[in-house]
Amino acid sequence: MNVTLGRAINLLNSGFSVMPISEGKKPLILWKEYQTKKIEKSELEKLESKTKGYGIITGYYNVECIDVDLKVFPTIQDGKKFWGEFVSFISDHIDDFNRKFVIYKTINSGYHIIYRCSKVEGNRKLATLKGHSQALIETRGTGGYIYIYDNQVSEMSYEQIQEITEEERDILFSLCRYFHYDEAKIEIKVENTEYSGLTPWEDYNQRNRVLDLIANEFTAVKHLTDRIVIRKTNSKDALHGFIYKDTGMCYLFTTATIYPHETPLTPFSIYSYKYFNGDYSAAAKELYKEGYGERKIRKVEIEKIEIPKEDLIFPIDVFPDSIQSYILLNQKTLNHSIDYMGCSLLWLLSLCIGNACKVEVKTGWRESCNIWIGLIGKAGLGKTPSINAIIFPIAKKNSFEIKHYQNEYKKYKEYERLTAKEKKDVEEVKEPVRKQLIVNDITVEALADLHEENQVGIAVFKDELNGWIKDMNKYKPGSDLEFWLSCWSNQAAILTRKTAKSSFVQSPLIPVLGGIQPGIFSQISTMENKDNGFLDRLLVSYPDKEIEHYNKNSIDQEILDWYEAYISQFYNLVRNQVLQYNKFGEIESRIIRFDSQADIEWERIFNNITDLQNSDDISEYVKSMLSKQKAYVPRFALLINTLWSFETGKDFDFVTKESLLKAEKLSNYFIAMSKKIKVSSLESNELSEIIRSMKNESIEKKIEMIHKTIPDFNRSELAELLNVSRTTIYKHLKK
Repeated sequence: MNVTLGRAINLLNSGFSVMPISEGKKPLILWKEYQTKKIEKSELEKLESKTKGYGIITGYYNVECIDVDLKVFPTIQDGKKFWGEFVSFISDHIDDFNRKFVIYKTINSGYHIIYRCSKVEGNRKLATLKGHSQALIETRGTGGYIYIYDNQVSEMSYEQIQEITEEERDILFSLCRYFHYDEAKIEIKVENTEYSGLTPWEDYNQRNRVLDLIANEFTAVKHLTDRIVIRKTNSKDALHGFIYKDTGMCYLFTTATIYPHETPLTPFSIYSYKYFNGDYSAAAKELYKEGYGERKIRKVEIEKIEIPKEDLIFPIDVFPDSIQSYILLNQKTLNHSIDYMGCSLLWLLSLCIGNACKVEVKTGWRESCNIWIGLIGKAGLGKTPSINAIIFPIAKKNSFEIKHYQNEYKKYKEYERLTAKEKKDVEEVKEPVRKQLIVNDITVEALADLHEENQVGIAVFKDELNGWIKDMNKYKPGSDLEFWLSCWSNQAAILTRKTAKSSFVQSPLIPVLGGIQPGIFSQISTMENKDNGFLDRLLVSYPDKEIEHYNKNSIDQEILDWYEAYISQFYNLVRNQVLQYNKFGEIESRIIRFDSQADIEWERIFNNITDLQNSDDISEYVKSMLSKQKAYVPRFALLINTLWSFETGKDFDFVTKESLLKAEKLSNYFIAMSKKIKVSSLESNELSEIIRSMKNESIEKKIEMIHKTIPDFNRSELAELLNVSRTTIYKHLKK
């Protein structure tokens, strides 16, 4: 219903500048002059027959209007929801809002909020909706006009429009700006342009929230549909900014802070200003050191080291040249064991690939890349330093993930302690998922729980494997051994508990690595552990190694950086390009098959192992582990083939002949090491038996008896069993 002439004249008499409106809500007259003076009553009466409505010219009589246009919303319901939230938000922060503002509903799904103020400006856009150029909220001031409607929403009518203070007007404008979506992108300029893939700042933005970073200075006071409104802590002033819920970016209006105002701020922006005075380059560099972002492989020249073949037992030629050079350089500069490093790299590859890939030997026979390795050597030989030289990139990533989870879990517990009412005024915090990669001292129950959250795989690294192996001594239903045997075979594992929920791991993949002393290994190398098949699954490395003198050679940091980037990129390649999930969120392993030439070689390798199993010249101890080599060879081939594909950039959907031949070399190495530790264990057990039988005899008598029984016994082994020096052994032998 249109406003009548009488109503227009009443408004004119009340002080407003009124003008007639034609079709389409357009002025019926040239109205510029009426921005500074009122039209005559007679002029309105003369034009009544042509008039379709009336308008109030804003700016005159200090009239100004906030025009809220809800047509920009996709549905009427969305618009209604916004209006309810908007007017509630405004009224919450302006005292006596209903007594100060006149509100009318427009014909086009919108609202006019009208007031008078000594300060009036020209028309301004205050807020736009995301993805729209048309204003959601704008002003009608000097040089504008509003149509007069009859759908009154407020308690007061047009005739009762009140004058507000300039301060109240400023508050109103700032509150309206809280509903503006600024789509400007913050530009990150850093001096170092060598970051590749996921940059440190992108990674940091994904893992951190603005509200956590500014919690010491700002507090969330209101949750709107698409943003969180914030205020400076302990401040009673107007609000100071908001955080977009979809992007996580912050937008501040206050200048009383170290952060830029009226510009989008990401978590990285906040971090940069908080700790580096806005220096993005320095901030990015520090985050990169902390482990954020993908590592970039820098081209470095690694010294090519030649080593006599007779001194090289572990077949490092199964690895790419660059990795071979890295291993040999560590051996030259830090006295690390080539064998221990080579074995550690196999374990590392197993962890990186996990359940992302499986190799299909033939229809009905698939193998995962799961491997267990025990590094045998006496204390002080540097097993752990050799291991760390290889696994440190993933160990670093593991520490990073643990710290991140601990911080997120702390926030989650704090959120859970809030009451239902308190939770409405803060951002929801969901329980974080653990992305831990490596564990050491953990129960199988906790390990299974962790694996459920990390379907790709969890690795076990223990400096000493002794405790882990001893737990396998008893085979009974539901025991640790049953769980571990299932894990090695990548078969579903179920842990039934009496006091807590049971765990089910669909495709367990838990590579194991650790060190153990030869004497201890001999003690646990029992027939019981052989009979249950546990020890046959454990690959062993037992190189001849002595404790070495100080080495003055050193390795360049840039080579360590290169290696870290190499392993990090390999890990990311698998996670980002190979790993895939089905619609239920479960991993669907990529199936890798043998090519035609590899098939031929596999038949030969399989038959060669079978011949060894049937041979009268091989001990029964070694024979029992040969059957597991028929599983390990395809596993080695999968590891090596994937690594070489990463190195060369070639497709790895098929295991090549070359990869299978390299796998055969690895299998032969571990077979040889099994024979070696068997001989050592037998001798150790024999020496121990003689010593026990002569319990009350002197050391000299024991040595004499051992010399007669086993003339070429291991002097170091006996010295350890008798707890004497080798010099003592030599002295008694000389007698």
